[in-house]
Amino acid sequence: MKSSRIHSIDALRGLVMLIMLLDHVRERFFYHVPITDPLNINEIDTSLFFTRYLAHFCAPVFIFLTGISAWLYEHPRNSNSKRSASSFLFKRGLFLIVLEITVINLSWFGNYNTLYLQVIWAIGICMVCLSVFVKLPRIWSGIIGLIIILGHNALTPIQFAASEIGYSLWAILHDRGIILDNAFLKIKASYPVLPWIGLILVGYYCGEIYNKNISVKKRQQILISAGTICLITLLVLRGLNIYGETLAWVNYGWDIKSLMSFLNFTKYPPSLDFLLITIGVSSFILSWFEDLPAKSLNILKTFGSSPMFFYVVHLYILLILYKIASWRFKTSEDTYWGVDYLWQIWLLTIILACVLYFPTRQFSKFKQESTSKLIKYF
Repeated sequence: MKSSRIHSIDALRGLVMLIMLLDHVRERFFYHVPITDPLNINEIDTSLFFTRYLAHFCAPVFIFLTGISAWLYEHPRNSNSKRSASSFLFKRGLFLIVLEITVINLSWFGNYNTLYLQVIWAIGICMVCLSVFVKLPRIWSGIIGLIIILGHNALTPIQFAASEIGYSLWAILHDRGIILDNAFLKIKASYPVLPWIGLILVGYYCGEIYNKNISVKKRQQILISAGTICLITLLVLRGLNIYGETLAWVNYGWDIKSLMSFLNFTKYPPSLDFLLITIGVSSFILSWFEDLPAKSLNILKTFGSSPMFFYVVHLYILLILYKIASWRFKTSEDTYWGVDYLWQIWLLTIILACVLYFPTRQFSKFKQESTSKLIKYF
């Protein structure tokens, strides 16, 4: 039976998964070189700045495509009937939240000393919220999503002290922070979810462009137009330091630091400018992938067709490799072991991508053939 999957979406998802692998290798083996959010361009090396910058595309692209995929779930390309995505989104969202606080949290440090609510948690929350919005007319998802994306930067001045009522909720929604700290458990909300909820709603609204009645050429025109609008809006807002980013950019003349300063956006929570550049550029890539033969994208499609399997497996491989390296080089618990040069991070990423390709391909094939609903969640 011919697959109903869309090769451009799987390929873009696969691309950001590989970029994510690079960033996680950096986090594991280059952690002794600290980075901030936004990045400190006066202290960070140019190559590390742009290596880290690539990772900015991972979360927004994945969450935006999750919204599109929810629309595609409702409107199967191999069927003329519509089905409800609400139940699936709700259950899968809860599944991701449980996965985050159990399997994934353990993979970071090999213990449960602190529970970090990170990107998988954020995606889970977004899916639970979307499970409600899919019951409403689609236009409301687009309107409310845009209001959140465009307006959440205006909420930055709102802050709560840790002792105030509303602190924990606001830390989860907009400001990252410790939401529980006692003798038994410490929980940190690392990914404020409000802007991501806005993005998944917009993604769901945009899913209509993948209606089987819309031609590839028409879809490309829409994607290019959307990407152009995003980038022009970014140039105006950022160029004039009007709105959309809490950290104003500084002109250093013709120095590369001017470009670094202009592109230096806040990720936690993702600023409007952060989302404009990541979704804007990704729209152009989606359009470009439509022109490429499906076979030329097979490797990227493989990684993109089983993202959760790849995500969990690569985290545990990195944990095991780090434990082995720490033992081999006798690193103390309070000292981070790492490589000396950034090129070594890129090399290790390439090697791991080659190694992980084959089990990911096998699992992707297994998932397509399986009738298990649990397997489909991966």
